[in-house]
Amino acid sequence: MIVWLNTNSAPITNISLNSSGKVINVFVAEVGDIYFGYTLNSTSGIQKLTSNLTNSDSVMEICPRCYDIFIDKDNNIYCSIDDQHKILRKSLNDKLDPIQIIAGTGNAGSTSNMLSTPNGIFVDTNLDLYVADHRNNRIQLFHEGQLNGITVAGSGSLNITIMLNRPTGIVLDGNRYLFIVDYSNNRIVRNGPNEFYCLFGCNGSGPADNQLSTPRSMAFDSFGNIYVVDDANHRIQKFHLISNSCSKLN
Repeated sequence: MIVWLNTNSAPITNISLNSSGKVINVFVAEVGDIYFGYTLNSTSGIQKLTSNLTNSDSVMEICPRCYDIFIDKDNNIYCSIDDQHKILRKSLNDKLDPIQIIAGTGNAGSTSNMLSTPNGIFVDTNLDLYVADHRNNRIQLFHEGQLNGITVAGSGSLNITIMLNRPTGIVLDGNRYLFIVDYSNNRIVRNGPNEFYCLFGCNGSGPADNQLSTPRSMAFDSFGNIYVVDDANHRIQKFHLISNSCSKLN
């Protein structure tokens, strides 16, 4: 696991996690703790690496792998299991808290209560769950406590949105706009006040600075910049936020 500071062109830390097998995904909590999904032999799970980067502890042990993980404001951890078409949740405040299925039935399907190879997940401050429903070519929203989802983008949406092709990631920003990693379309799309539109990778697949090739996931930093895992190009792309400013003469 390699760590860069925002202003550095070279990594500042290289964390060896050989004892944990293959690292699948990473989530950094606000306090600096690092959670990562792993596979080791025939088992999979999630481990926590404390902010001093020295001690690790098992958080969840399961047989199938977690494609993506997320931690909400109430310190619940979520795991999307793509092979079993469901989303799990467990409290981090109590190790004895049972693992719950909060979305999907365990079988692939396209009805409102089903998922097909769920990938990226995001939970907002209302504890509403957004899922990149990969093989259904849609983004599903599950309100807290509801097992039936609402299609907010892609195939089957009640409102006109945008056609997606195997989405893998979903992020909601502070203004509640959706940012979607549209994997097989090699782009990042977002919604505005009135419509969805392409944001990055709008010129087709490729290695140029304004292109992507099968992007996997994205994230914001605290400055509003966007980082994209550009899978087939073997790189992390950073897109800078350019703020508009205007002055008023008195």
